Amino acid sequence: MTAAELRARLTAIAAEPLPGDVAHGDDVLEILDRPPVPAAVLVPVILGPMPGILLTKRNAHLNSHGGQVSFPGGRIDAGEDAEAAALREAEEEIALDRSEVEVLGRMADYVTGTGYRITPVLGLLPPGLTLRPAPAEVEAVFELPIGVLLDPDAPKRQRHHVRGVWREYWVWPHPDHYIWGATAAILVHLAQKLRILGTHASAG
Repeated sequence: MTAAELRARLTAIAAEPLPGDVAHGDDVLEILDRPPVPAAVLVPVILGPMPGILLTKRNAHLNSHGGQVSFPGGRIDAGEDAEAAALREAEEEIALDRSEVEVLGRMADYVTGTGYRITPVLGLLPPGLTLRPAPAEVEAVFELPIGVLLDPDAPKRQRHHVRGVWREYWVWPHPDHYIWGATAAILVHLAQKLRILGTHASAG
């Protein structure tokens, strides 16, 4: 897929109507005993000869989701919208200059079993940016190639027992990192939409 084709598909995804108050995801929502906390993540897509999705690995010493792979992001502060929060967090976590991000729009929300309602914000990045992970928050920055994202056989379902409940979740293959949970589910959602648009383009 060329960078131009990828841009066109991502723009079309961002332009789709959102499902309103209905959040998608396969976390065990019934374990929540309070309204989910609004949060936002930037889903950064690097356009170039070898497109990819930019991901981070959180510092293992963090109290919340330490050592896990995630998109840059966090809570939405008072007075912010999802786009502003995602850009602010990306700047704080990996020194991503917000002027380098072409924000396309939002994807459907994802509610996690840990109590967050995440709004994914699609953004395009140019290749070759110099990023500086904040040592207290981010251990590594890496990419998931678009070729892997578009492979329908790449993500696998896994399950484990948590607090008396079986949970199933997606896992993406990567030689160095374990990509699972909300991040993996958002990637699956994005991949499905990209493939559907590709099918429509082929049929047309």
